[in-house]
Amino acid sequence: MDVTTVVVSRRRFVRRFVTAAAVAVAVVALQLQLLAAAAAKNNCSRRCGDIELEYPFGVQAGCYHPGFNLTCNQSYHPPRLFLGDGTVQVLGISIPNATVRINSSVITLYDDDRSKDVAWWGKGLSNTGPYFLSESKSLLALLGCNAQVDVMVPAAAADRRNQTVVGSCTAICPPSISDNSTIGAADDDVCSGIGCCQTNIMLGYPSYLIQMKVLEGVHLPILFVYMIDQGFNFSMDVFFGKHPRGLPASLDWIISNSTSTRPRNASAPECRSAHSSCRDSVANAHQGYRCECSHGYQGNPYIIDGCNDIDKCSSPDIYPCYGNCKNKPGGYDCDCLEGFKGNATLLKGCEGSTIALIVCGGSIVLFLVIASPFVIRVIKKHKEKKLKEKFFKQNHGLLLQQLISKNTDFGDRMIITLEELQKATNNFDRTRQVGAGGHGIVFKGIIGLNVVAIKKSKIVVQREISEFINEVAILSQVNHRNMVKLLGCCLETAVPLLVYEFISNGTLYHHLHIEGPVSLSWDDRLRIALEVARALSYLHSASSMPIYHRDIKSANILLDDSLTAKVSDFGASKYTPVERSEITTAIQGTIGYLDPMYYYTGRLTDKSDVFSFGVLLVELLTRKKPISDTFDNGDNLISYFIKLLSKGNLVDILDPQVKMEEGGEVHEVAILAAICTKLKGDERPSMREVEMTLENIVLKKGPSCRGNTTLCRPDENGNSALQTLIEGVTTEASRQYSMELEMLSSSFPR
Repeated sequence: MDVTTVVVSRRRFVRRFVTAAAVAVAVVALQLQLLAAAAAKNNCSRRCGDIELEYPFGVQAGCYHPGFNLTCNQSYHPPRLFLGDGTVQVLGISIPNATVRINSSVITLYDDDRSKDVAWWGKGLSNTGPYFLSESKSLLALLGCNAQVDVMVPAAAADRRNQTVVGSCTAICPPSISDNSTIGAADDDVCSGIGCCQTNIMLGYPSYLIQMKVLEGVHLPILFVYMIDQGFNFSMDVFFGKHPRGLPASLDWIISNSTSTRPRNASAPECRSAHSSCRDSVANAHQGYRCECSHGYQGNPYIIDGCNDIDKCSSPDIYPCYGNCKNKPGGYDCDCLEGFKGNATLLKGCEGSTIALIVCGGSIVLFLVIASPFVIRVIKKHKEKKLKEKFFKQNHGLLLQQLISKNTDFGDRMIITLEELQKATNNFDRTRQVGAGGHGIVFKGIIGLNVVAIKKSKIVVQREISEFINEVAILSQVNHRNMVKLLGCCLETAVPLLVYEFISNGTLYHHLHIEGPVSLSWDDRLRIALEVARALSYLHSASSMPIYHRDIKSANILLDDSLTAKVSDFGASKYTPVERSEITTAIQGTIGYLDPMYYYTGRLTDKSDVFSFGVLLVELLTRKKPISDTFDNGDNLISYFIKLLSKGNLVDILDPQVKMEEGGEVHEVAILAAICTKLKGDERPSMREVEMTLENIVLKKGPSCRGNTTLCRPDENGNSALQTLIEGVTTEASRQYSMELEMLSSSFPR
């Protein structure tokens, strides 16, 4: 061997030795890291009192994800758990649902001290997260008399006028029950509006400003305000002076204040389990993401091996199988029994041959062994059937049976199974959600070849169920081209589901209040107003039983591809017996559109819808929002509009596009709007008269009052009743909109 060969051999030996040494060092370092991680894990407390703690939550440093530190106060027996530095008590933690249940402290407000008529909820929560009030579970409740509380989103400035109201609640007490000892809840243990009111909180923020307004009448000096979970049972103890210091509320939490940059179902550093992925938050008020276990797995996605496979074969109610079930990671196999073929996940989905049946019949013991799991599943299916029957009765299913008995074709068309709706919406996937109204969440789906809208309630309480059934009862008996069409309903769930025709072009509010100088043309606005008037006139007089809508507003007017108007959202509507012209009912409606006389008296008439329609006409003329826009001296839209009309300065408030496109008919429409918004209901026209007036304006075939002899017949001086009415409007404008419309600044729970 020469010298060169020896040198090369030595160099190879050195390189191999260095490589082996590096590998050994890396292995030792990895072992040290694993030992350190194990030691840290062993040093982390995993229980405080009766609450289990899992990562990302923890008490000691190094045991939690940033922002998820907790405090375990050992001075209580048993110990109590608190968020962060120990100001907000934790009642429970759900990692799969990404929620924390807390003890929400009562907020007390005093009407005799203006410095104590406001308070903050959520002082112990950081404005940057990770905790936010749950949007899907939260409710504000007020206990008191003749008072209103507003829930406002914190603004950058301290000026209360710059706060944004996201919820409001008004509780009233007649003089006979203004005593605190006699204030009670409704029969179904929910706030009735007498001595107690409640409103949903649809935007989840870490904190809110709660402000009190005292109304006229006898009131309690102290108000009690709670932020609680929806569906809370207002037991009588809450109303008899035993106001608890705190009630349960739910917080949502997220890992980050920015959305995940990874696609859905992709992994993220925080999602440490092998079978986990990150999912962006769908909350309206904040952005972020959290981890979840993959389909077929359950557990904690934030720790290594935290997501474990679910034994699908032991949960036939969730993973049905009527044959041989074999579990596998993330799924399961379900095969028909030997001698049979078909789909074993469906009841009677497997078909057998004659030979197989003979073989099974020849061995009774084998048959029993094979049939026993099947029998068990049939029993479970029978229980599911009984549960569906229970829901059917609970959801007033007798109404649907009556419809079937009257019209078999109609009844068969109305009945839609839960399985069909789950298939149509991909099991109600959030990506199919197209909107949320006062009575439920709306999903877009496909049934057969038809695109449909499916409404699903957000709250499982009897009041919401009754409103859903009320909407079914109304829409099933009306048929008008300018009303949204009900296609069917499903009563197989705890909360009924309604299926409508899908209106693809959004709401009138969306088209009217888009950014920019140009909106709907004046001709389209006038036609839409006429179409809405026709629908309301039909409801009031042409249907078998008069129906009052109670919530006419631009957000409840849908537009199809040809901009044809469709009146929607009948959850607040009321039947009226033919022999009666008015009914007394709980106040419902939308601020800015609500009839003042209905608000003060509680008596609902057809003229209540006329008032709301008059506000809609003003909105079409001005492109101003009846709720948020304010004008000189604090006037709202209607009072300011009538003042300008009375002074002959209507042009100052008209939409510039209307001024450019109108052909001389705007003044007639403005007068009609003023008459519709008269304070006294009996001085307003009927919807039939409004319809006829608008038809004449649109068709340009005569005076605006053609066919309306009551309003337009001239007197001996040549003046019509229409002119007299507008003169009456101008003289009473200040009286009508001073105290009354100031009181109307409250909103009412739907």
